[in-house]
Amino acid sequence: MLVGQRNAIARLLQDNDPDTVRLVKEQLAAAGDEARIELASLVQYEDEQVSRHAREVLNLIADREAEDEFTLLCHLYGDHHDLERANWMLARALLPGVDFTPLEAKVNAWGRQFLLKGSGAVSSRERVMLLANFMAGELGFRGNTEDYYSERNCLLPCVIETRMGIPITLTLLYMMVAARAGMSVEGVNLPGHFIARHGDIFFDPFHRGRILTKSDCVAILAKQNLSLQKSHLADASARQVLVRVLANLLYVYDLHKDTANHGRVNAWIRALTAERG
Repeated sequence: MLVGQRNAIARLLQDNDPDTVRLVKEQLAAAGDEARIELASLVQYEDEQVSRHAREVLNLIADREAEDEFTLLCHLYGDHHDLERANWMLARALLPGVDFTPLEAKVNAWGRQFLLKGSGAVSSRERVMLLANFMAGELGFRGNTEDYYSERNCLLPCVIETRMGIPITLTLLYMMVAARAGMSVEGVNLPGHFIARHGDIFFDPFHRGRILTKSDCVAILAKQNLSLQKSHLADASARQVLVRVLANLLYVYDLHKDTANHGRVNAWIRALTAERG
């Protein structure tokens, strides 16, 4: 429908009436893939105003697609799906227009570095200590105790940039770096404080990877008037982790009266937790 209309669209985007320009941009965004070729051409247009509007529409199309893709993922997501990919997709849905490629490359580099550092470890405890020293000691990852209830603590790219997060996102980063070095780290859905496990060693990425004893876990639960059950120390499935990440975001958006994002996240949680045939 839009082929051959490049100049006509450009003239509309140059219109002095803001409402006309807004309407044209909305129609182009609604066309989605059908408009991409024309928009890509208009990005190179000699008029900077036309070029800027075209870029904005292309970004809007990409943002809507990112949200749609994550929504679909939530409807299909299972217990053994790719947890890292899901968290990158979540970030793309909530942080439109951001290129995460450099951050993914950074995590890959950290994995290679830790592979060299951890290659000589002979026990689970020693590997955990080396991982904690690398992540917390060298890279500086730590719990954000000053601004705990922040959206940035819940989103993977922000945690990578600030080196601060909440228990579940810091555990996710430890899992990602360890996996790239051939070390298996699992998330543990301990009520009130997400932790990690490697082999028979439990540890706490929020507190710089300190190793946890059974007594430590009992103390964490006691603060919530809970007694330790075997299920509390079971590995969390990918779906359980993603639901908990979203639940943290839901609380943050509720706290900050962000009704738009609260509604989106609530819909994603319902999709993830719906009964499936």
